[in-house]
Amino acid sequence: MADVTHLRAAGVSLVLDHRGGTLPRVLHWGADLGPVDLDALALAAAPQPHGYAVDGPVEVAVVPEQSAGWLGTPGVVGNRGGRHFSTAFRVVAVEGAPAEAAAVGGAPAEGRGGAVAFRAVDAEAELELLLEVELTGSGLVRQRAALTNTGDSDFAVDALSVTLPVPPEAVEILDFTGRWTRERSPQRTRFTQGLRVRENRTGRTGYDSAFLMAAGTAGFGNRSGEVWAVHTAWSGNHRTFAERTRQAVALLGSGELLLSGEVVLAPGETYRSPWQFGSYGVGLDAVSARFHEWLRARPTHPRSPRPVVVNTWEAVYFDHDLARLKALADRAAEVGAERFVLDDGWFGSRRDDTRGLGDWHVSDEVWPDGLGPLVDHVAGLGLQFGLWVEPEMVNEDSDLARAHPDWILRAGDRLPRRARHQQVLDLARPEAYQHILDRLDDLLTTYPIAYLKWDHNRDLVEAGHHGRAGVHGQTVAVYRLLDELRRRHPTVEIESCSSGGARVDLEVLQRTDRVWASDCIDALERQSIQRWTNVLVPLELIGSHVGSDTSHTTHRRHPLDFRAGTALFGHFGIEWDLTAATPEELDRLTAWVALYKEVRGLLHTGVAVHGDHPDPAVAVHGVVARDGADAVFAVVSTATSDVCPTGAVRLPGLDPDRSYRVRPLPPGDVPDGNPHHWGIALPWWDRDLVLPGRVLAAAGVQAPVLYPERLVLLRATATG
Repeated sequence: MADVTHLRAAGVSLVLDHRGGTLPRVLHWGADLGPVDLDALALAAAPQPHGYAVDGPVEVAVVPEQSAGWLGTPGVVGNRGGRHFSTAFRVVAVEGAPAEAAAVGGAPAEGRGGAVAFRAVDAEAELELLLEVELTGSGLVRQRAALTNTGDSDFAVDALSVTLPVPPEAVEILDFTGRWTRERSPQRTRFTQGLRVRENRTGRTGYDSAFLMAAGTAGFGNRSGEVWAVHTAWSGNHRTFAERTRQAVALLGSGELLLSGEVVLAPGETYRSPWQFGSYGVGLDAVSARFHEWLRARPTHPRSPRPVVVNTWEAVYFDHDLARLKALADRAAEVGAERFVLDDGWFGSRRDDTRGLGDWHVSDEVWPDGLGPLVDHVAGLGLQFGLWVEPEMVNEDSDLARAHPDWILRAGDRLPRRARHQQVLDLARPEAYQHILDRLDDLLTTYPIAYLKWDHNRDLVEAGHHGRAGVHGQTVAVYRLLDELRRRHPTVEIESCSSGGARVDLEVLQRTDRVWASDCIDALERQSIQRWTNVLVPLELIGSHVGSDTSHTTHRRHPLDFRAGTALFGHFGIEWDLTAATPEELDRLTAWVALYKEVRGLLHTGVAVHGDHPDPAVAVHGVVARDGADAVFAVVSTATSDVCPTGAVRLPGLDPDRSYRVRPLPPGDVPDGNPHHWGIALPWWDRDLVLPGRVLAAAGVQAPVLYPERLVLLRATATG
């Protein structure tokens, strides 16, 4: 194999330099270079040795090493009894990339990407490193490292990180923070010299995780500016960082955040880092499209239409009365729902959130005849049945905790402080793991359950396994549990819920079929939460529900059209006591459910697009069919604008060379169902408006005047 590997796919090039036997360096990650003389490229990219810590050039590898002269964040941090703290790996084998991709002249003409694996050894440190690098068909970089102890004594691993370089043009950083009910809040900073580190120590992906760390050109937006972004695919503690040094090197890196003493490799044992995903594009929409395309290409990706869900939580909470739930199911069927999910409170002594968690037996007190009467009623209405579980947690006031207090994660003899009256069950204990597996398997075997809402309602504090740090082991055990349940019950769909949206990442999505974006279904808050969840996750995997007119988490009131029009852009559901809704509300909701069923095929396969509107009070987003033939857009007023009328809004993503008929889309054609509150009618609203896609993207259409926290829908259909 040649010493420089060029992988190309979907407008992206990744060039790896592995000359000289040292770990590979990335010469270029970004726009497709086309066929290129790789030796000439390597020569052009070679740094000038000047002001370095060592004589000669400093080669910054994908797994950076201090032995190469790199004094930034090292890729491997560890030691063998205090020795071998610095590695000097030599590549002994390179495998995997297609021959055409490695040859001088570039990649195959079709640019389908490829994968390459580098096996390296450090004989003195008695370590072996396997680095896997892939460029997927959608243009995503996917890479991870595995460290094996080849010595005859233990090696303690403190960190194993992989990196991707970004060019000097990347001068801004976008990442995310958040809290309960306000997940994935964007924040921007300058990409200055030094280290920007986003650490998550919550034992789950976290409300305030970086989620996606993007570096880009000045002012990059949804549709403009070059962007390089990484995601750390891990559901436990993790670390994502951006680093710029005085040697004009800039990196985006990531890895698992290991607690002290958490991973100690015995002779022959291996530790693998999480997958790091890297996406390049012009504008954030292009970055997102690569993630969405990769997810949709997986064999396990949901292919059937995403059913309309009715979840019982905000309708009944813990009040599990059979007659009341039957009536709610009746209303659900009437408005067109397709799945009915029974939430918390169906098991053990669980009448509130202080007790019963962990006792996964149907409550004799509330359900003397089991869940059968409700399940049968739901099935008789033509609805699927779903159930809420929280298998990783336990109340101290539970039969399970009383019988097995040693099954609770703890740092020593003391229990961690409670959160939501809960402790965490140590699933790395084989007997605890087997108990939960057996209980869930029994439920899924006994009842025709099509869907599990899998919750995880607290952070992992002092999470010790036999007294040692145990977050890594817990994370791996949860993955193993999900994998085994899916093997036994392959048709059951699972939602990743974690007190809302605290476990949303690409690794948990390898085992689940959707994520609950937030416990907040206030439509105004959801406009932001869903937009930024969608930067990584396609709409069909984002749970998005219509709540009651008064939000349970913010007490803000919104009309039904704004709530439903917001929920439309996701996996649509309802979380509302429909038995208390008026006939007019039910009729209107039925119309929105019908629209969702009409357009979900488009929304869940098309390309998500977001406009860069200059007015912060106006948002434009939508989905364009992959063939460009159809599109749905939302024009959203999120606040009071400084100007009135709003002016034109551009409709992005349409085929510039095709003409489109643009029209309002009922029932989202008039906010609040009232066509008269605008005063003077918008001239084009009721006309047959046909314009080319390039005109709609550049000049747009005049937007209607909207009250704050309202939206309208537009449909653009190609003519001819």
